[in-house]
Amino acid sequence: MAGRERASVFKRAFLRAAVPVERGVDAVKTRLGNRFDRDDPLQILPYRGYGTPESLHLQGRVLQDEPVGAAGENDSLWKNVANTWKRFESDEVPFARVRVRVPGRESDATADDEGYFHVKIEPPAPAAGGWHPVELELVHPAEPGVRATGQVMVPSADAEYGVISDIDDTVVETGVTKRLAMARTVFLGNARTRLPFKGVAAFYQALVEGVQEGGPNPIFFVSGSPWNLYDLLIEFMELQGIPRGPLLLKDFGLDPRKLLKTGTREHKLGCIRPILDLYPNLPFILIGDSGEKDPEIYREVVREYPGRIRAIYIRQIGEGRRSEEVLELAKEIRDEGVAMLLVKDTEAAAVHARESGWIRPEKVPEVQEEKIKDETAPSPTEVALKPG
Repeated sequence: MAGRERASVFKRAFLRAAVPVERGVDAVKTRLGNRFDRDDPLQILPYRGYGTPESLHLQGRVLQDEPVGAAGENDSLWKNVANTWKRFESDEVPFARVRVRVPGRESDATADDEGYFHVKIEPPAPAAGGWHPVELELVHPAEPGVRATGQVMVPSADAEYGVISDIDDTVVETGVTKRLAMARTVFLGNARTRLPFKGVAAFYQALVEGVQEGGPNPIFFVSGSPWNLYDLLIEFMELQGIPRGPLLLKDFGLDPRKLLKTGTREHKLGCIRPILDLYPNLPFILIGDSGEKDPEIYREVVREYPGRIRAIYIRQIGEGRRSEEVLELAKEIRDEGVAMLLVKDTEAAAVHARESGWIRPEKVPEVQEEKIKDETAPSPTEVALKPG
């Protein structure tokens, strides 16, 4: 038996053994929560959604936990660790029922065993381009006053194109290919200690603005990061001035349905395909990095959706064999009429976007200026590792 086959067999055997363990842990957490955490508030966490004038799509989760507050400028290492623990030690409310309302219409959504829910609601009148509030109320388990407001984006009818971007090592520096560095960033840092890919906010804002008058171009963020980090990523993007868009993250667990059938490739394709299907007349620009499988995933998208992808920008992570592989993929995709650029910084991507007529010429100096500013910022390690 080959090494890869043995690893696959071991992985499946491990997961078969781990699933009942995870279920047992969840059951114990529920019993302990019922005994000791009765005072923890129930909360609805809506995730930014997207839709069309005829239908609005929204996801969220129901938890029984104290919410994690916004990061402070002087938060210590220990507070960051405690907040990370709270995010991952979430007490989900299985099979909760949430009432979803827009003016003139309401619908109910039932959460799954992990507390996640998804709803599609059709407004009585077509929704205009922009962000639309969606009111949420917990109806089971019944507890008065548990409400939240979600936001759903409907692209403008005159949008020039859409943008789909990875997050880890594309928008925010996480060191995803170096597990120790990534763990340090995730567990010891917060939204203020993370650093963006240099110049990314200005570049993404230029893409969202486009070159024509009219509504903004929609932007979507797709990542293999867990939903547990949703609030941290949202706060980070707001602090950095990155344009607002839906975040599509991943449910982590030991269930084989989540790990064996929804690896990074399957997860990202499972997020990207519905976006392209929902907006069949909208071309897209794809942005990722070379650290994992973004180039291969985007090549598959190009082949599945001919004529829909304008360009692909891949941030170069390291040198050597991987860069050569990405350049080979770029040749394949170029033969199909799509440019894939392997870029070391955002400025190179901005120059190509300007030359292609997708951003305004005056935006390139803004990207260059922000890139220089980001390069002089302190590293997350310098800030996050202060014990305090």
